[in-house]
Amino acid sequence: MVSTTLRGWLQEIENMGELQVIEGADWDLEIGGLSEKNIRRHNAPALFFKKIKDYPGEYGIVTCSLTSPGRFAHTFHLPVRDTWRDLLEIVREKYRTWQKGLDEYAPVEVKDGEVMENVSSGENVNLYEFPAPRWHELDGGRYIGTGCSIITRDPDTKEINLGTYRTMLHDKNTVGLHVTPGRHARNQYEKYYLKGEKAPVAICLGQHPLLFASSASEVPHEPRSEYHFAGAVRGEPVKVIREEITGLLVPAEAEIVIAGWSPPGKVRKEGPFGEFTGYYSGAEDTPQPFINIERVYYRSNPIMVGVPPNRPPDERSHFMDLIRAARLYNDLIAAGVPDVKGVWFSDVGRQLLLVISIKQRYAGHARQALLASCLGYTFGRYIMVVDEDIDPSNTDEVLWALCTRTDPARDIDILREMRSIALDPVVPKPVDSPFTSRALINACKPYEWKDRFPGAIKMSRELEEKTRQKWGKTLNL
Repeated sequence: MVSTTLRGWLQEIENMGELQVIEGADWDLEIGGLSEKNIRRHNAPALFFKKIKDYPGEYGIVTCSLTSPGRFAHTFHLPVRDTWRDLLEIVREKYRTWQKGLDEYAPVEVKDGEVMENVSSGENVNLYEFPAPRWHELDGGRYIGTGCSIITRDPDTKEINLGTYRTMLHDKNTVGLHVTPGRHARNQYEKYYLKGEKAPVAICLGQHPLLFASSASEVPHEPRSEYHFAGAVRGEPVKVIREEITGLLVPAEAEIVIAGWSPPGKVRKEGPFGEFTGYYSGAEDTPQPFINIERVYYRSNPIMVGVPPNRPPDERSHFMDLIRAARLYNDLIAAGVPDVKGVWFSDVGRQLLLVISIKQRYAGHARQALLASCLGYTFGRYIMVVDEDIDPSNTDEVLWALCTRTDPARDIDILREMRSIALDPVVPKPVDSPFTSRALINACKPYEWKDRFPGAIKMSRELEEKTRQKWGKTLNL
């Protein structure tokens, strides 16, 4: 049984041998730097920072929470596997079950919970009580929200959304609200602005990693919320409390929740901030909406969750792109693309490089897969389709196929004015309507003569096993 609280989850992964406690780190750059270095380690553990400089000893920050396939599998109630690639088929099959269970596991409203242990209101609100880090050297300030769940509500439909968006600490009771155009949260709060009304916003700064991952992973659910998705994964509804100031539903078992209002027509400079593309979002800070925080709920000795973006692969690369790949895999099949053998977002390119493996069945099959993948895939640069003998998660194999099976003039098409995001480093700043082109690359053997394509050098399984048995100890095979 997996715990539903962050503290219970920490105990579980400590028992798994996947938690490292670090004491005495500085909130100013050290926590961010250590987290980035840790991600580059093989089988990197989660880090639990305690005795943070300038803060009470038991106040904590957890980073690298979902950087291993084992911790992801445990968190999502899945069989443990050694690699992310091994989890793809499991997540793809489970995803259908999770989608069917959304209504069954709607959030349950309760009157009290762990997060109500301490409450600060009005002038007593002081966000500097919490060890918000400065993550990167050129960040424009401290970012209290990186591994957060930002909770908003549609003023018309009353639909609740949980999303993960960076949250800059402006002062003791004000935080930034930087949300890319087109995201659910932005669509919702801008509806309030158009009515001349302030928008209600609550931010959970410490929660079970499953709820964070649900917030961050672009799961389709409308008109249900990420609470429904997390409940379906868990097989148990998420407990929520109706926050008194905004009326929003917030996690009852959270460590910290802050709540307030975002006023229409008012902005403050925000950023720059090191983002998931591996670049700062802009050379200069830009004006963004903000939230006046009126209420803070927190457990005694609260624990924050930090998930700072970095040059990929970073903490979010694996689990977010695994879920995204599983979803797209199912979408391709639903769109009528046969014999899909694998879908993968590059660990380095992330959303910018998508690779699809197929077994070619007919002329135009590869092009069909390329075009079908564009549906609902909002931010990308290169989409590549390869033959079934290529592992889409193996960068060396993908590049080999690209270099040896494509004729650029024949196999690369360019789609122009495709949707992008403001954080895209190749989009000029500032910009309100970001567009870029997208390359569709057919890296399969030419269908019309694929049976006459030169044979690839490959060791047979029989020879590989024979060689391993004879020489395995000598070469540590």
